[in-house]
Amino acid sequence: MAAEAMLTGVNADGELASMGPVMGLSRLARGEITREEFARRYGHRGPHEFEVSIARPGEDPAWIDAQLAGLRDLRAGTEELLERQAKAREEAWARFAQRYPGKEAAMRERVRRWNAVVRDRESARSENIRAFWVLRAFTVRAGELTGAGADVFFLHLPELLALLRGDRSVLEKAPVRRATYEHYAALPPYPALIVGRFDPVRWAADPDRRADLYDARGATAPVSDTVTGFPGAPGVVEGVARVIAGPEEGERLKPGEILVTTLTNVGWTPMFPRAAAVVTDMGAPLSHASIVARELGIPAVVGTGNATMRLRDGDRIRVDGERGTVELLG
Repeated sequence: MAAEAMLTGVNADGELASMGPVMGLSRLARGEITREEFARRYGHRGPHEFEVSIARPGEDPAWIDAQLAGLRDLRAGTEELLERQAKAREEAWARFAQRYPGKEAAMRERVRRWNAVVRDRESARSENIRAFWVLRAFTVRAGELTGAGADVFFLHLPELLALLRGDRSVLEKAPVRRATYEHYAALPPYPALIVGRFDPVRWAADPDRRADLYDARGATAPVSDTVTGFPGAPGVVEGVARVIAGPEEGERLKPGEILVTTLTNVGWTPMFPRAAAVVTDMGAPLSHASIVARELGIPAVVGTGNATMRLRDGDRIRVDGERGTVELLG
């Protein structure tokens, strides 16, 4: 646990991209930056940032309003979490220096270099995501110029270019593709582990389907009675589980509840200051949930494979982020 505390502070030496939106919203709420500045700096990041057909947060004033409303009572809480973690970090370093005299400076340098790698990794992804906003802007403009509207999102690039040259026959392909997309988008999240050939429609229609595993060979591995995963961030917390399918349901998470979901990304970050802990089906020690939870000092267990299947909304649970376990309380 002390080692985990010593490794935090990635955001302190230069903004961590995963923390950017929540820190930017806090600055916006305090009047330190304008909406335009927030949109320019952070508006390309969101829960569906790889989906070109969905508006970026920077294009959607309602998204900013909703996030600010959620932060209204939590701005001080976010800063308090960071301050508390900073204190825990320095106390851990002090204990290290006392136990290993003369080794603190070298170890701090190693951690500094590691933190720089983490920030660079996060920044590289963030800057890559900006390209998706460029792609979206191009496609939206093509839809405006041709009068095709959102149908352009169901065309391949050569078809879109043909449409811009005046060939409207390519639009005949859009209705079927749109229907196919909507059909598959309506299916529940796929199992965390799939073995063999997988028919998502048939699987979704099975009332006994499992969310953790699908094995086309017919093997029936028993459903685990326990929820275990990677230790994402240390700490032990008891509280109410709030099982959330997507960030659009974020308002259901009340302060002090435990966020349980399949996987998080940067679009989920504004929820973290409200959460007492985080539990995910997918992820690893360097996943988004782990990194942000460690920076805020929130316990996290990630990569459980079955949390959203075994835990029910409203269950009272105990999360042990150091051991990587989640216990259902009576």
